[in-house]
Amino acid sequence: MGRVNFRRCCVYSEVFSSAQAHRQINLSEHFKVEPLPGGRWLWRISKYGEFAVTGVRGFLSNLKQGETLNVIGRIVLVLVVAGVVGGFMFTRTTNASSGGPVPAPSLDDAMANQPSRAKAVFAGGCFWGTQAVFQRLKGVVDTTVGYSGGSASTATYDQVTTETTGHAESVEVVYDPSRITYGTLLRIFFSVAHDPTQLNRQGPDVGTSYRSAIFYENDDQKRIAEAYIAQLNAAHVFARPIVTELSPLKGFYRAEDYHQDYALHNPGNPYILVCDRPKIEALKKEYPGLFAEYTGKNRGK
Repeated sequence: MGRVNFRRCCVYSEVFSSAQAHRQINLSEHFKVEPLPGGRWLWRISKYGEFAVTGVRGFLSNLKQGETLNVIGRIVLVLVVAGVVGGFMFTRTTNASSGGPVPAPSLDDAMANQPSRAKAVFAGGCFWGTQAVFQRLKGVVDTTVGYSGGSASTATYDQVTTETTGHAESVEVVYDPSRITYGTLLRIFFSVAHDPTQLNRQGPDVGTSYRSAIFYENDDQKRIAEAYIAQLNAAHVFARPIVTELSPLKGFYRAEDYHQDYALHNPGNPYILVCDRPKIEALKKEYPGLFAEYTGKNRGK
């Protein structure tokens, strides 16, 4: 059995409050939860071990499909999923433009005449979902999840989730400028990949590692990104101001292997189904000419 990864998330402590707050909660013979100081919970799964986590994302990410839960467990799961979906849908509804799709950038690079390779780095919350969107674009050659904004010495998942490293969960996108432009990548980033009006969070995931950010590699990328953010704000495309950070790329550090292609390898994971699958469906619906099915690396598009 490989490493069981519990994702850090915001605390939906009301699910576990009231009379159960100070005693062990027995969800089933396999699954137990105990409250810890600071709003954290000790999750015990008999087959996997003990994991100290913060709230809902851990529960959604590693609930084993087919695991037997008693009535309390089922109620908790329903409340958790309802809270995540409800919060996500409310955010999308209040921030989305009422005037239709996000417009294309007025300023963009021209399509290259010859095939080549270029890179772009984006941070938009959990990198599982951000990667799942970008790897399904025609003209994108490869994607890698990793960390940007901090130093190489702190670029590990265990350190990044302490929220003290300066890193953001990021995706490096390798693309062919003769097939897709940097401006088009930005349009996807702002429209379906994430919500650019949420400060230091995305949906149920809270912390600076989940911030909205663009790490530009050169002056052209900076110029196009700045112009596009100004364009979207001036047009009031979103109900709230864009809070996306624009920073020079000082380093991109590849994340652990178990994070790579996570959505592809774990399609039935509750977190993927609730938080990331809707992004893929939105991409397919809103940009059918750009959408490409993804079955793994080393495939043509």
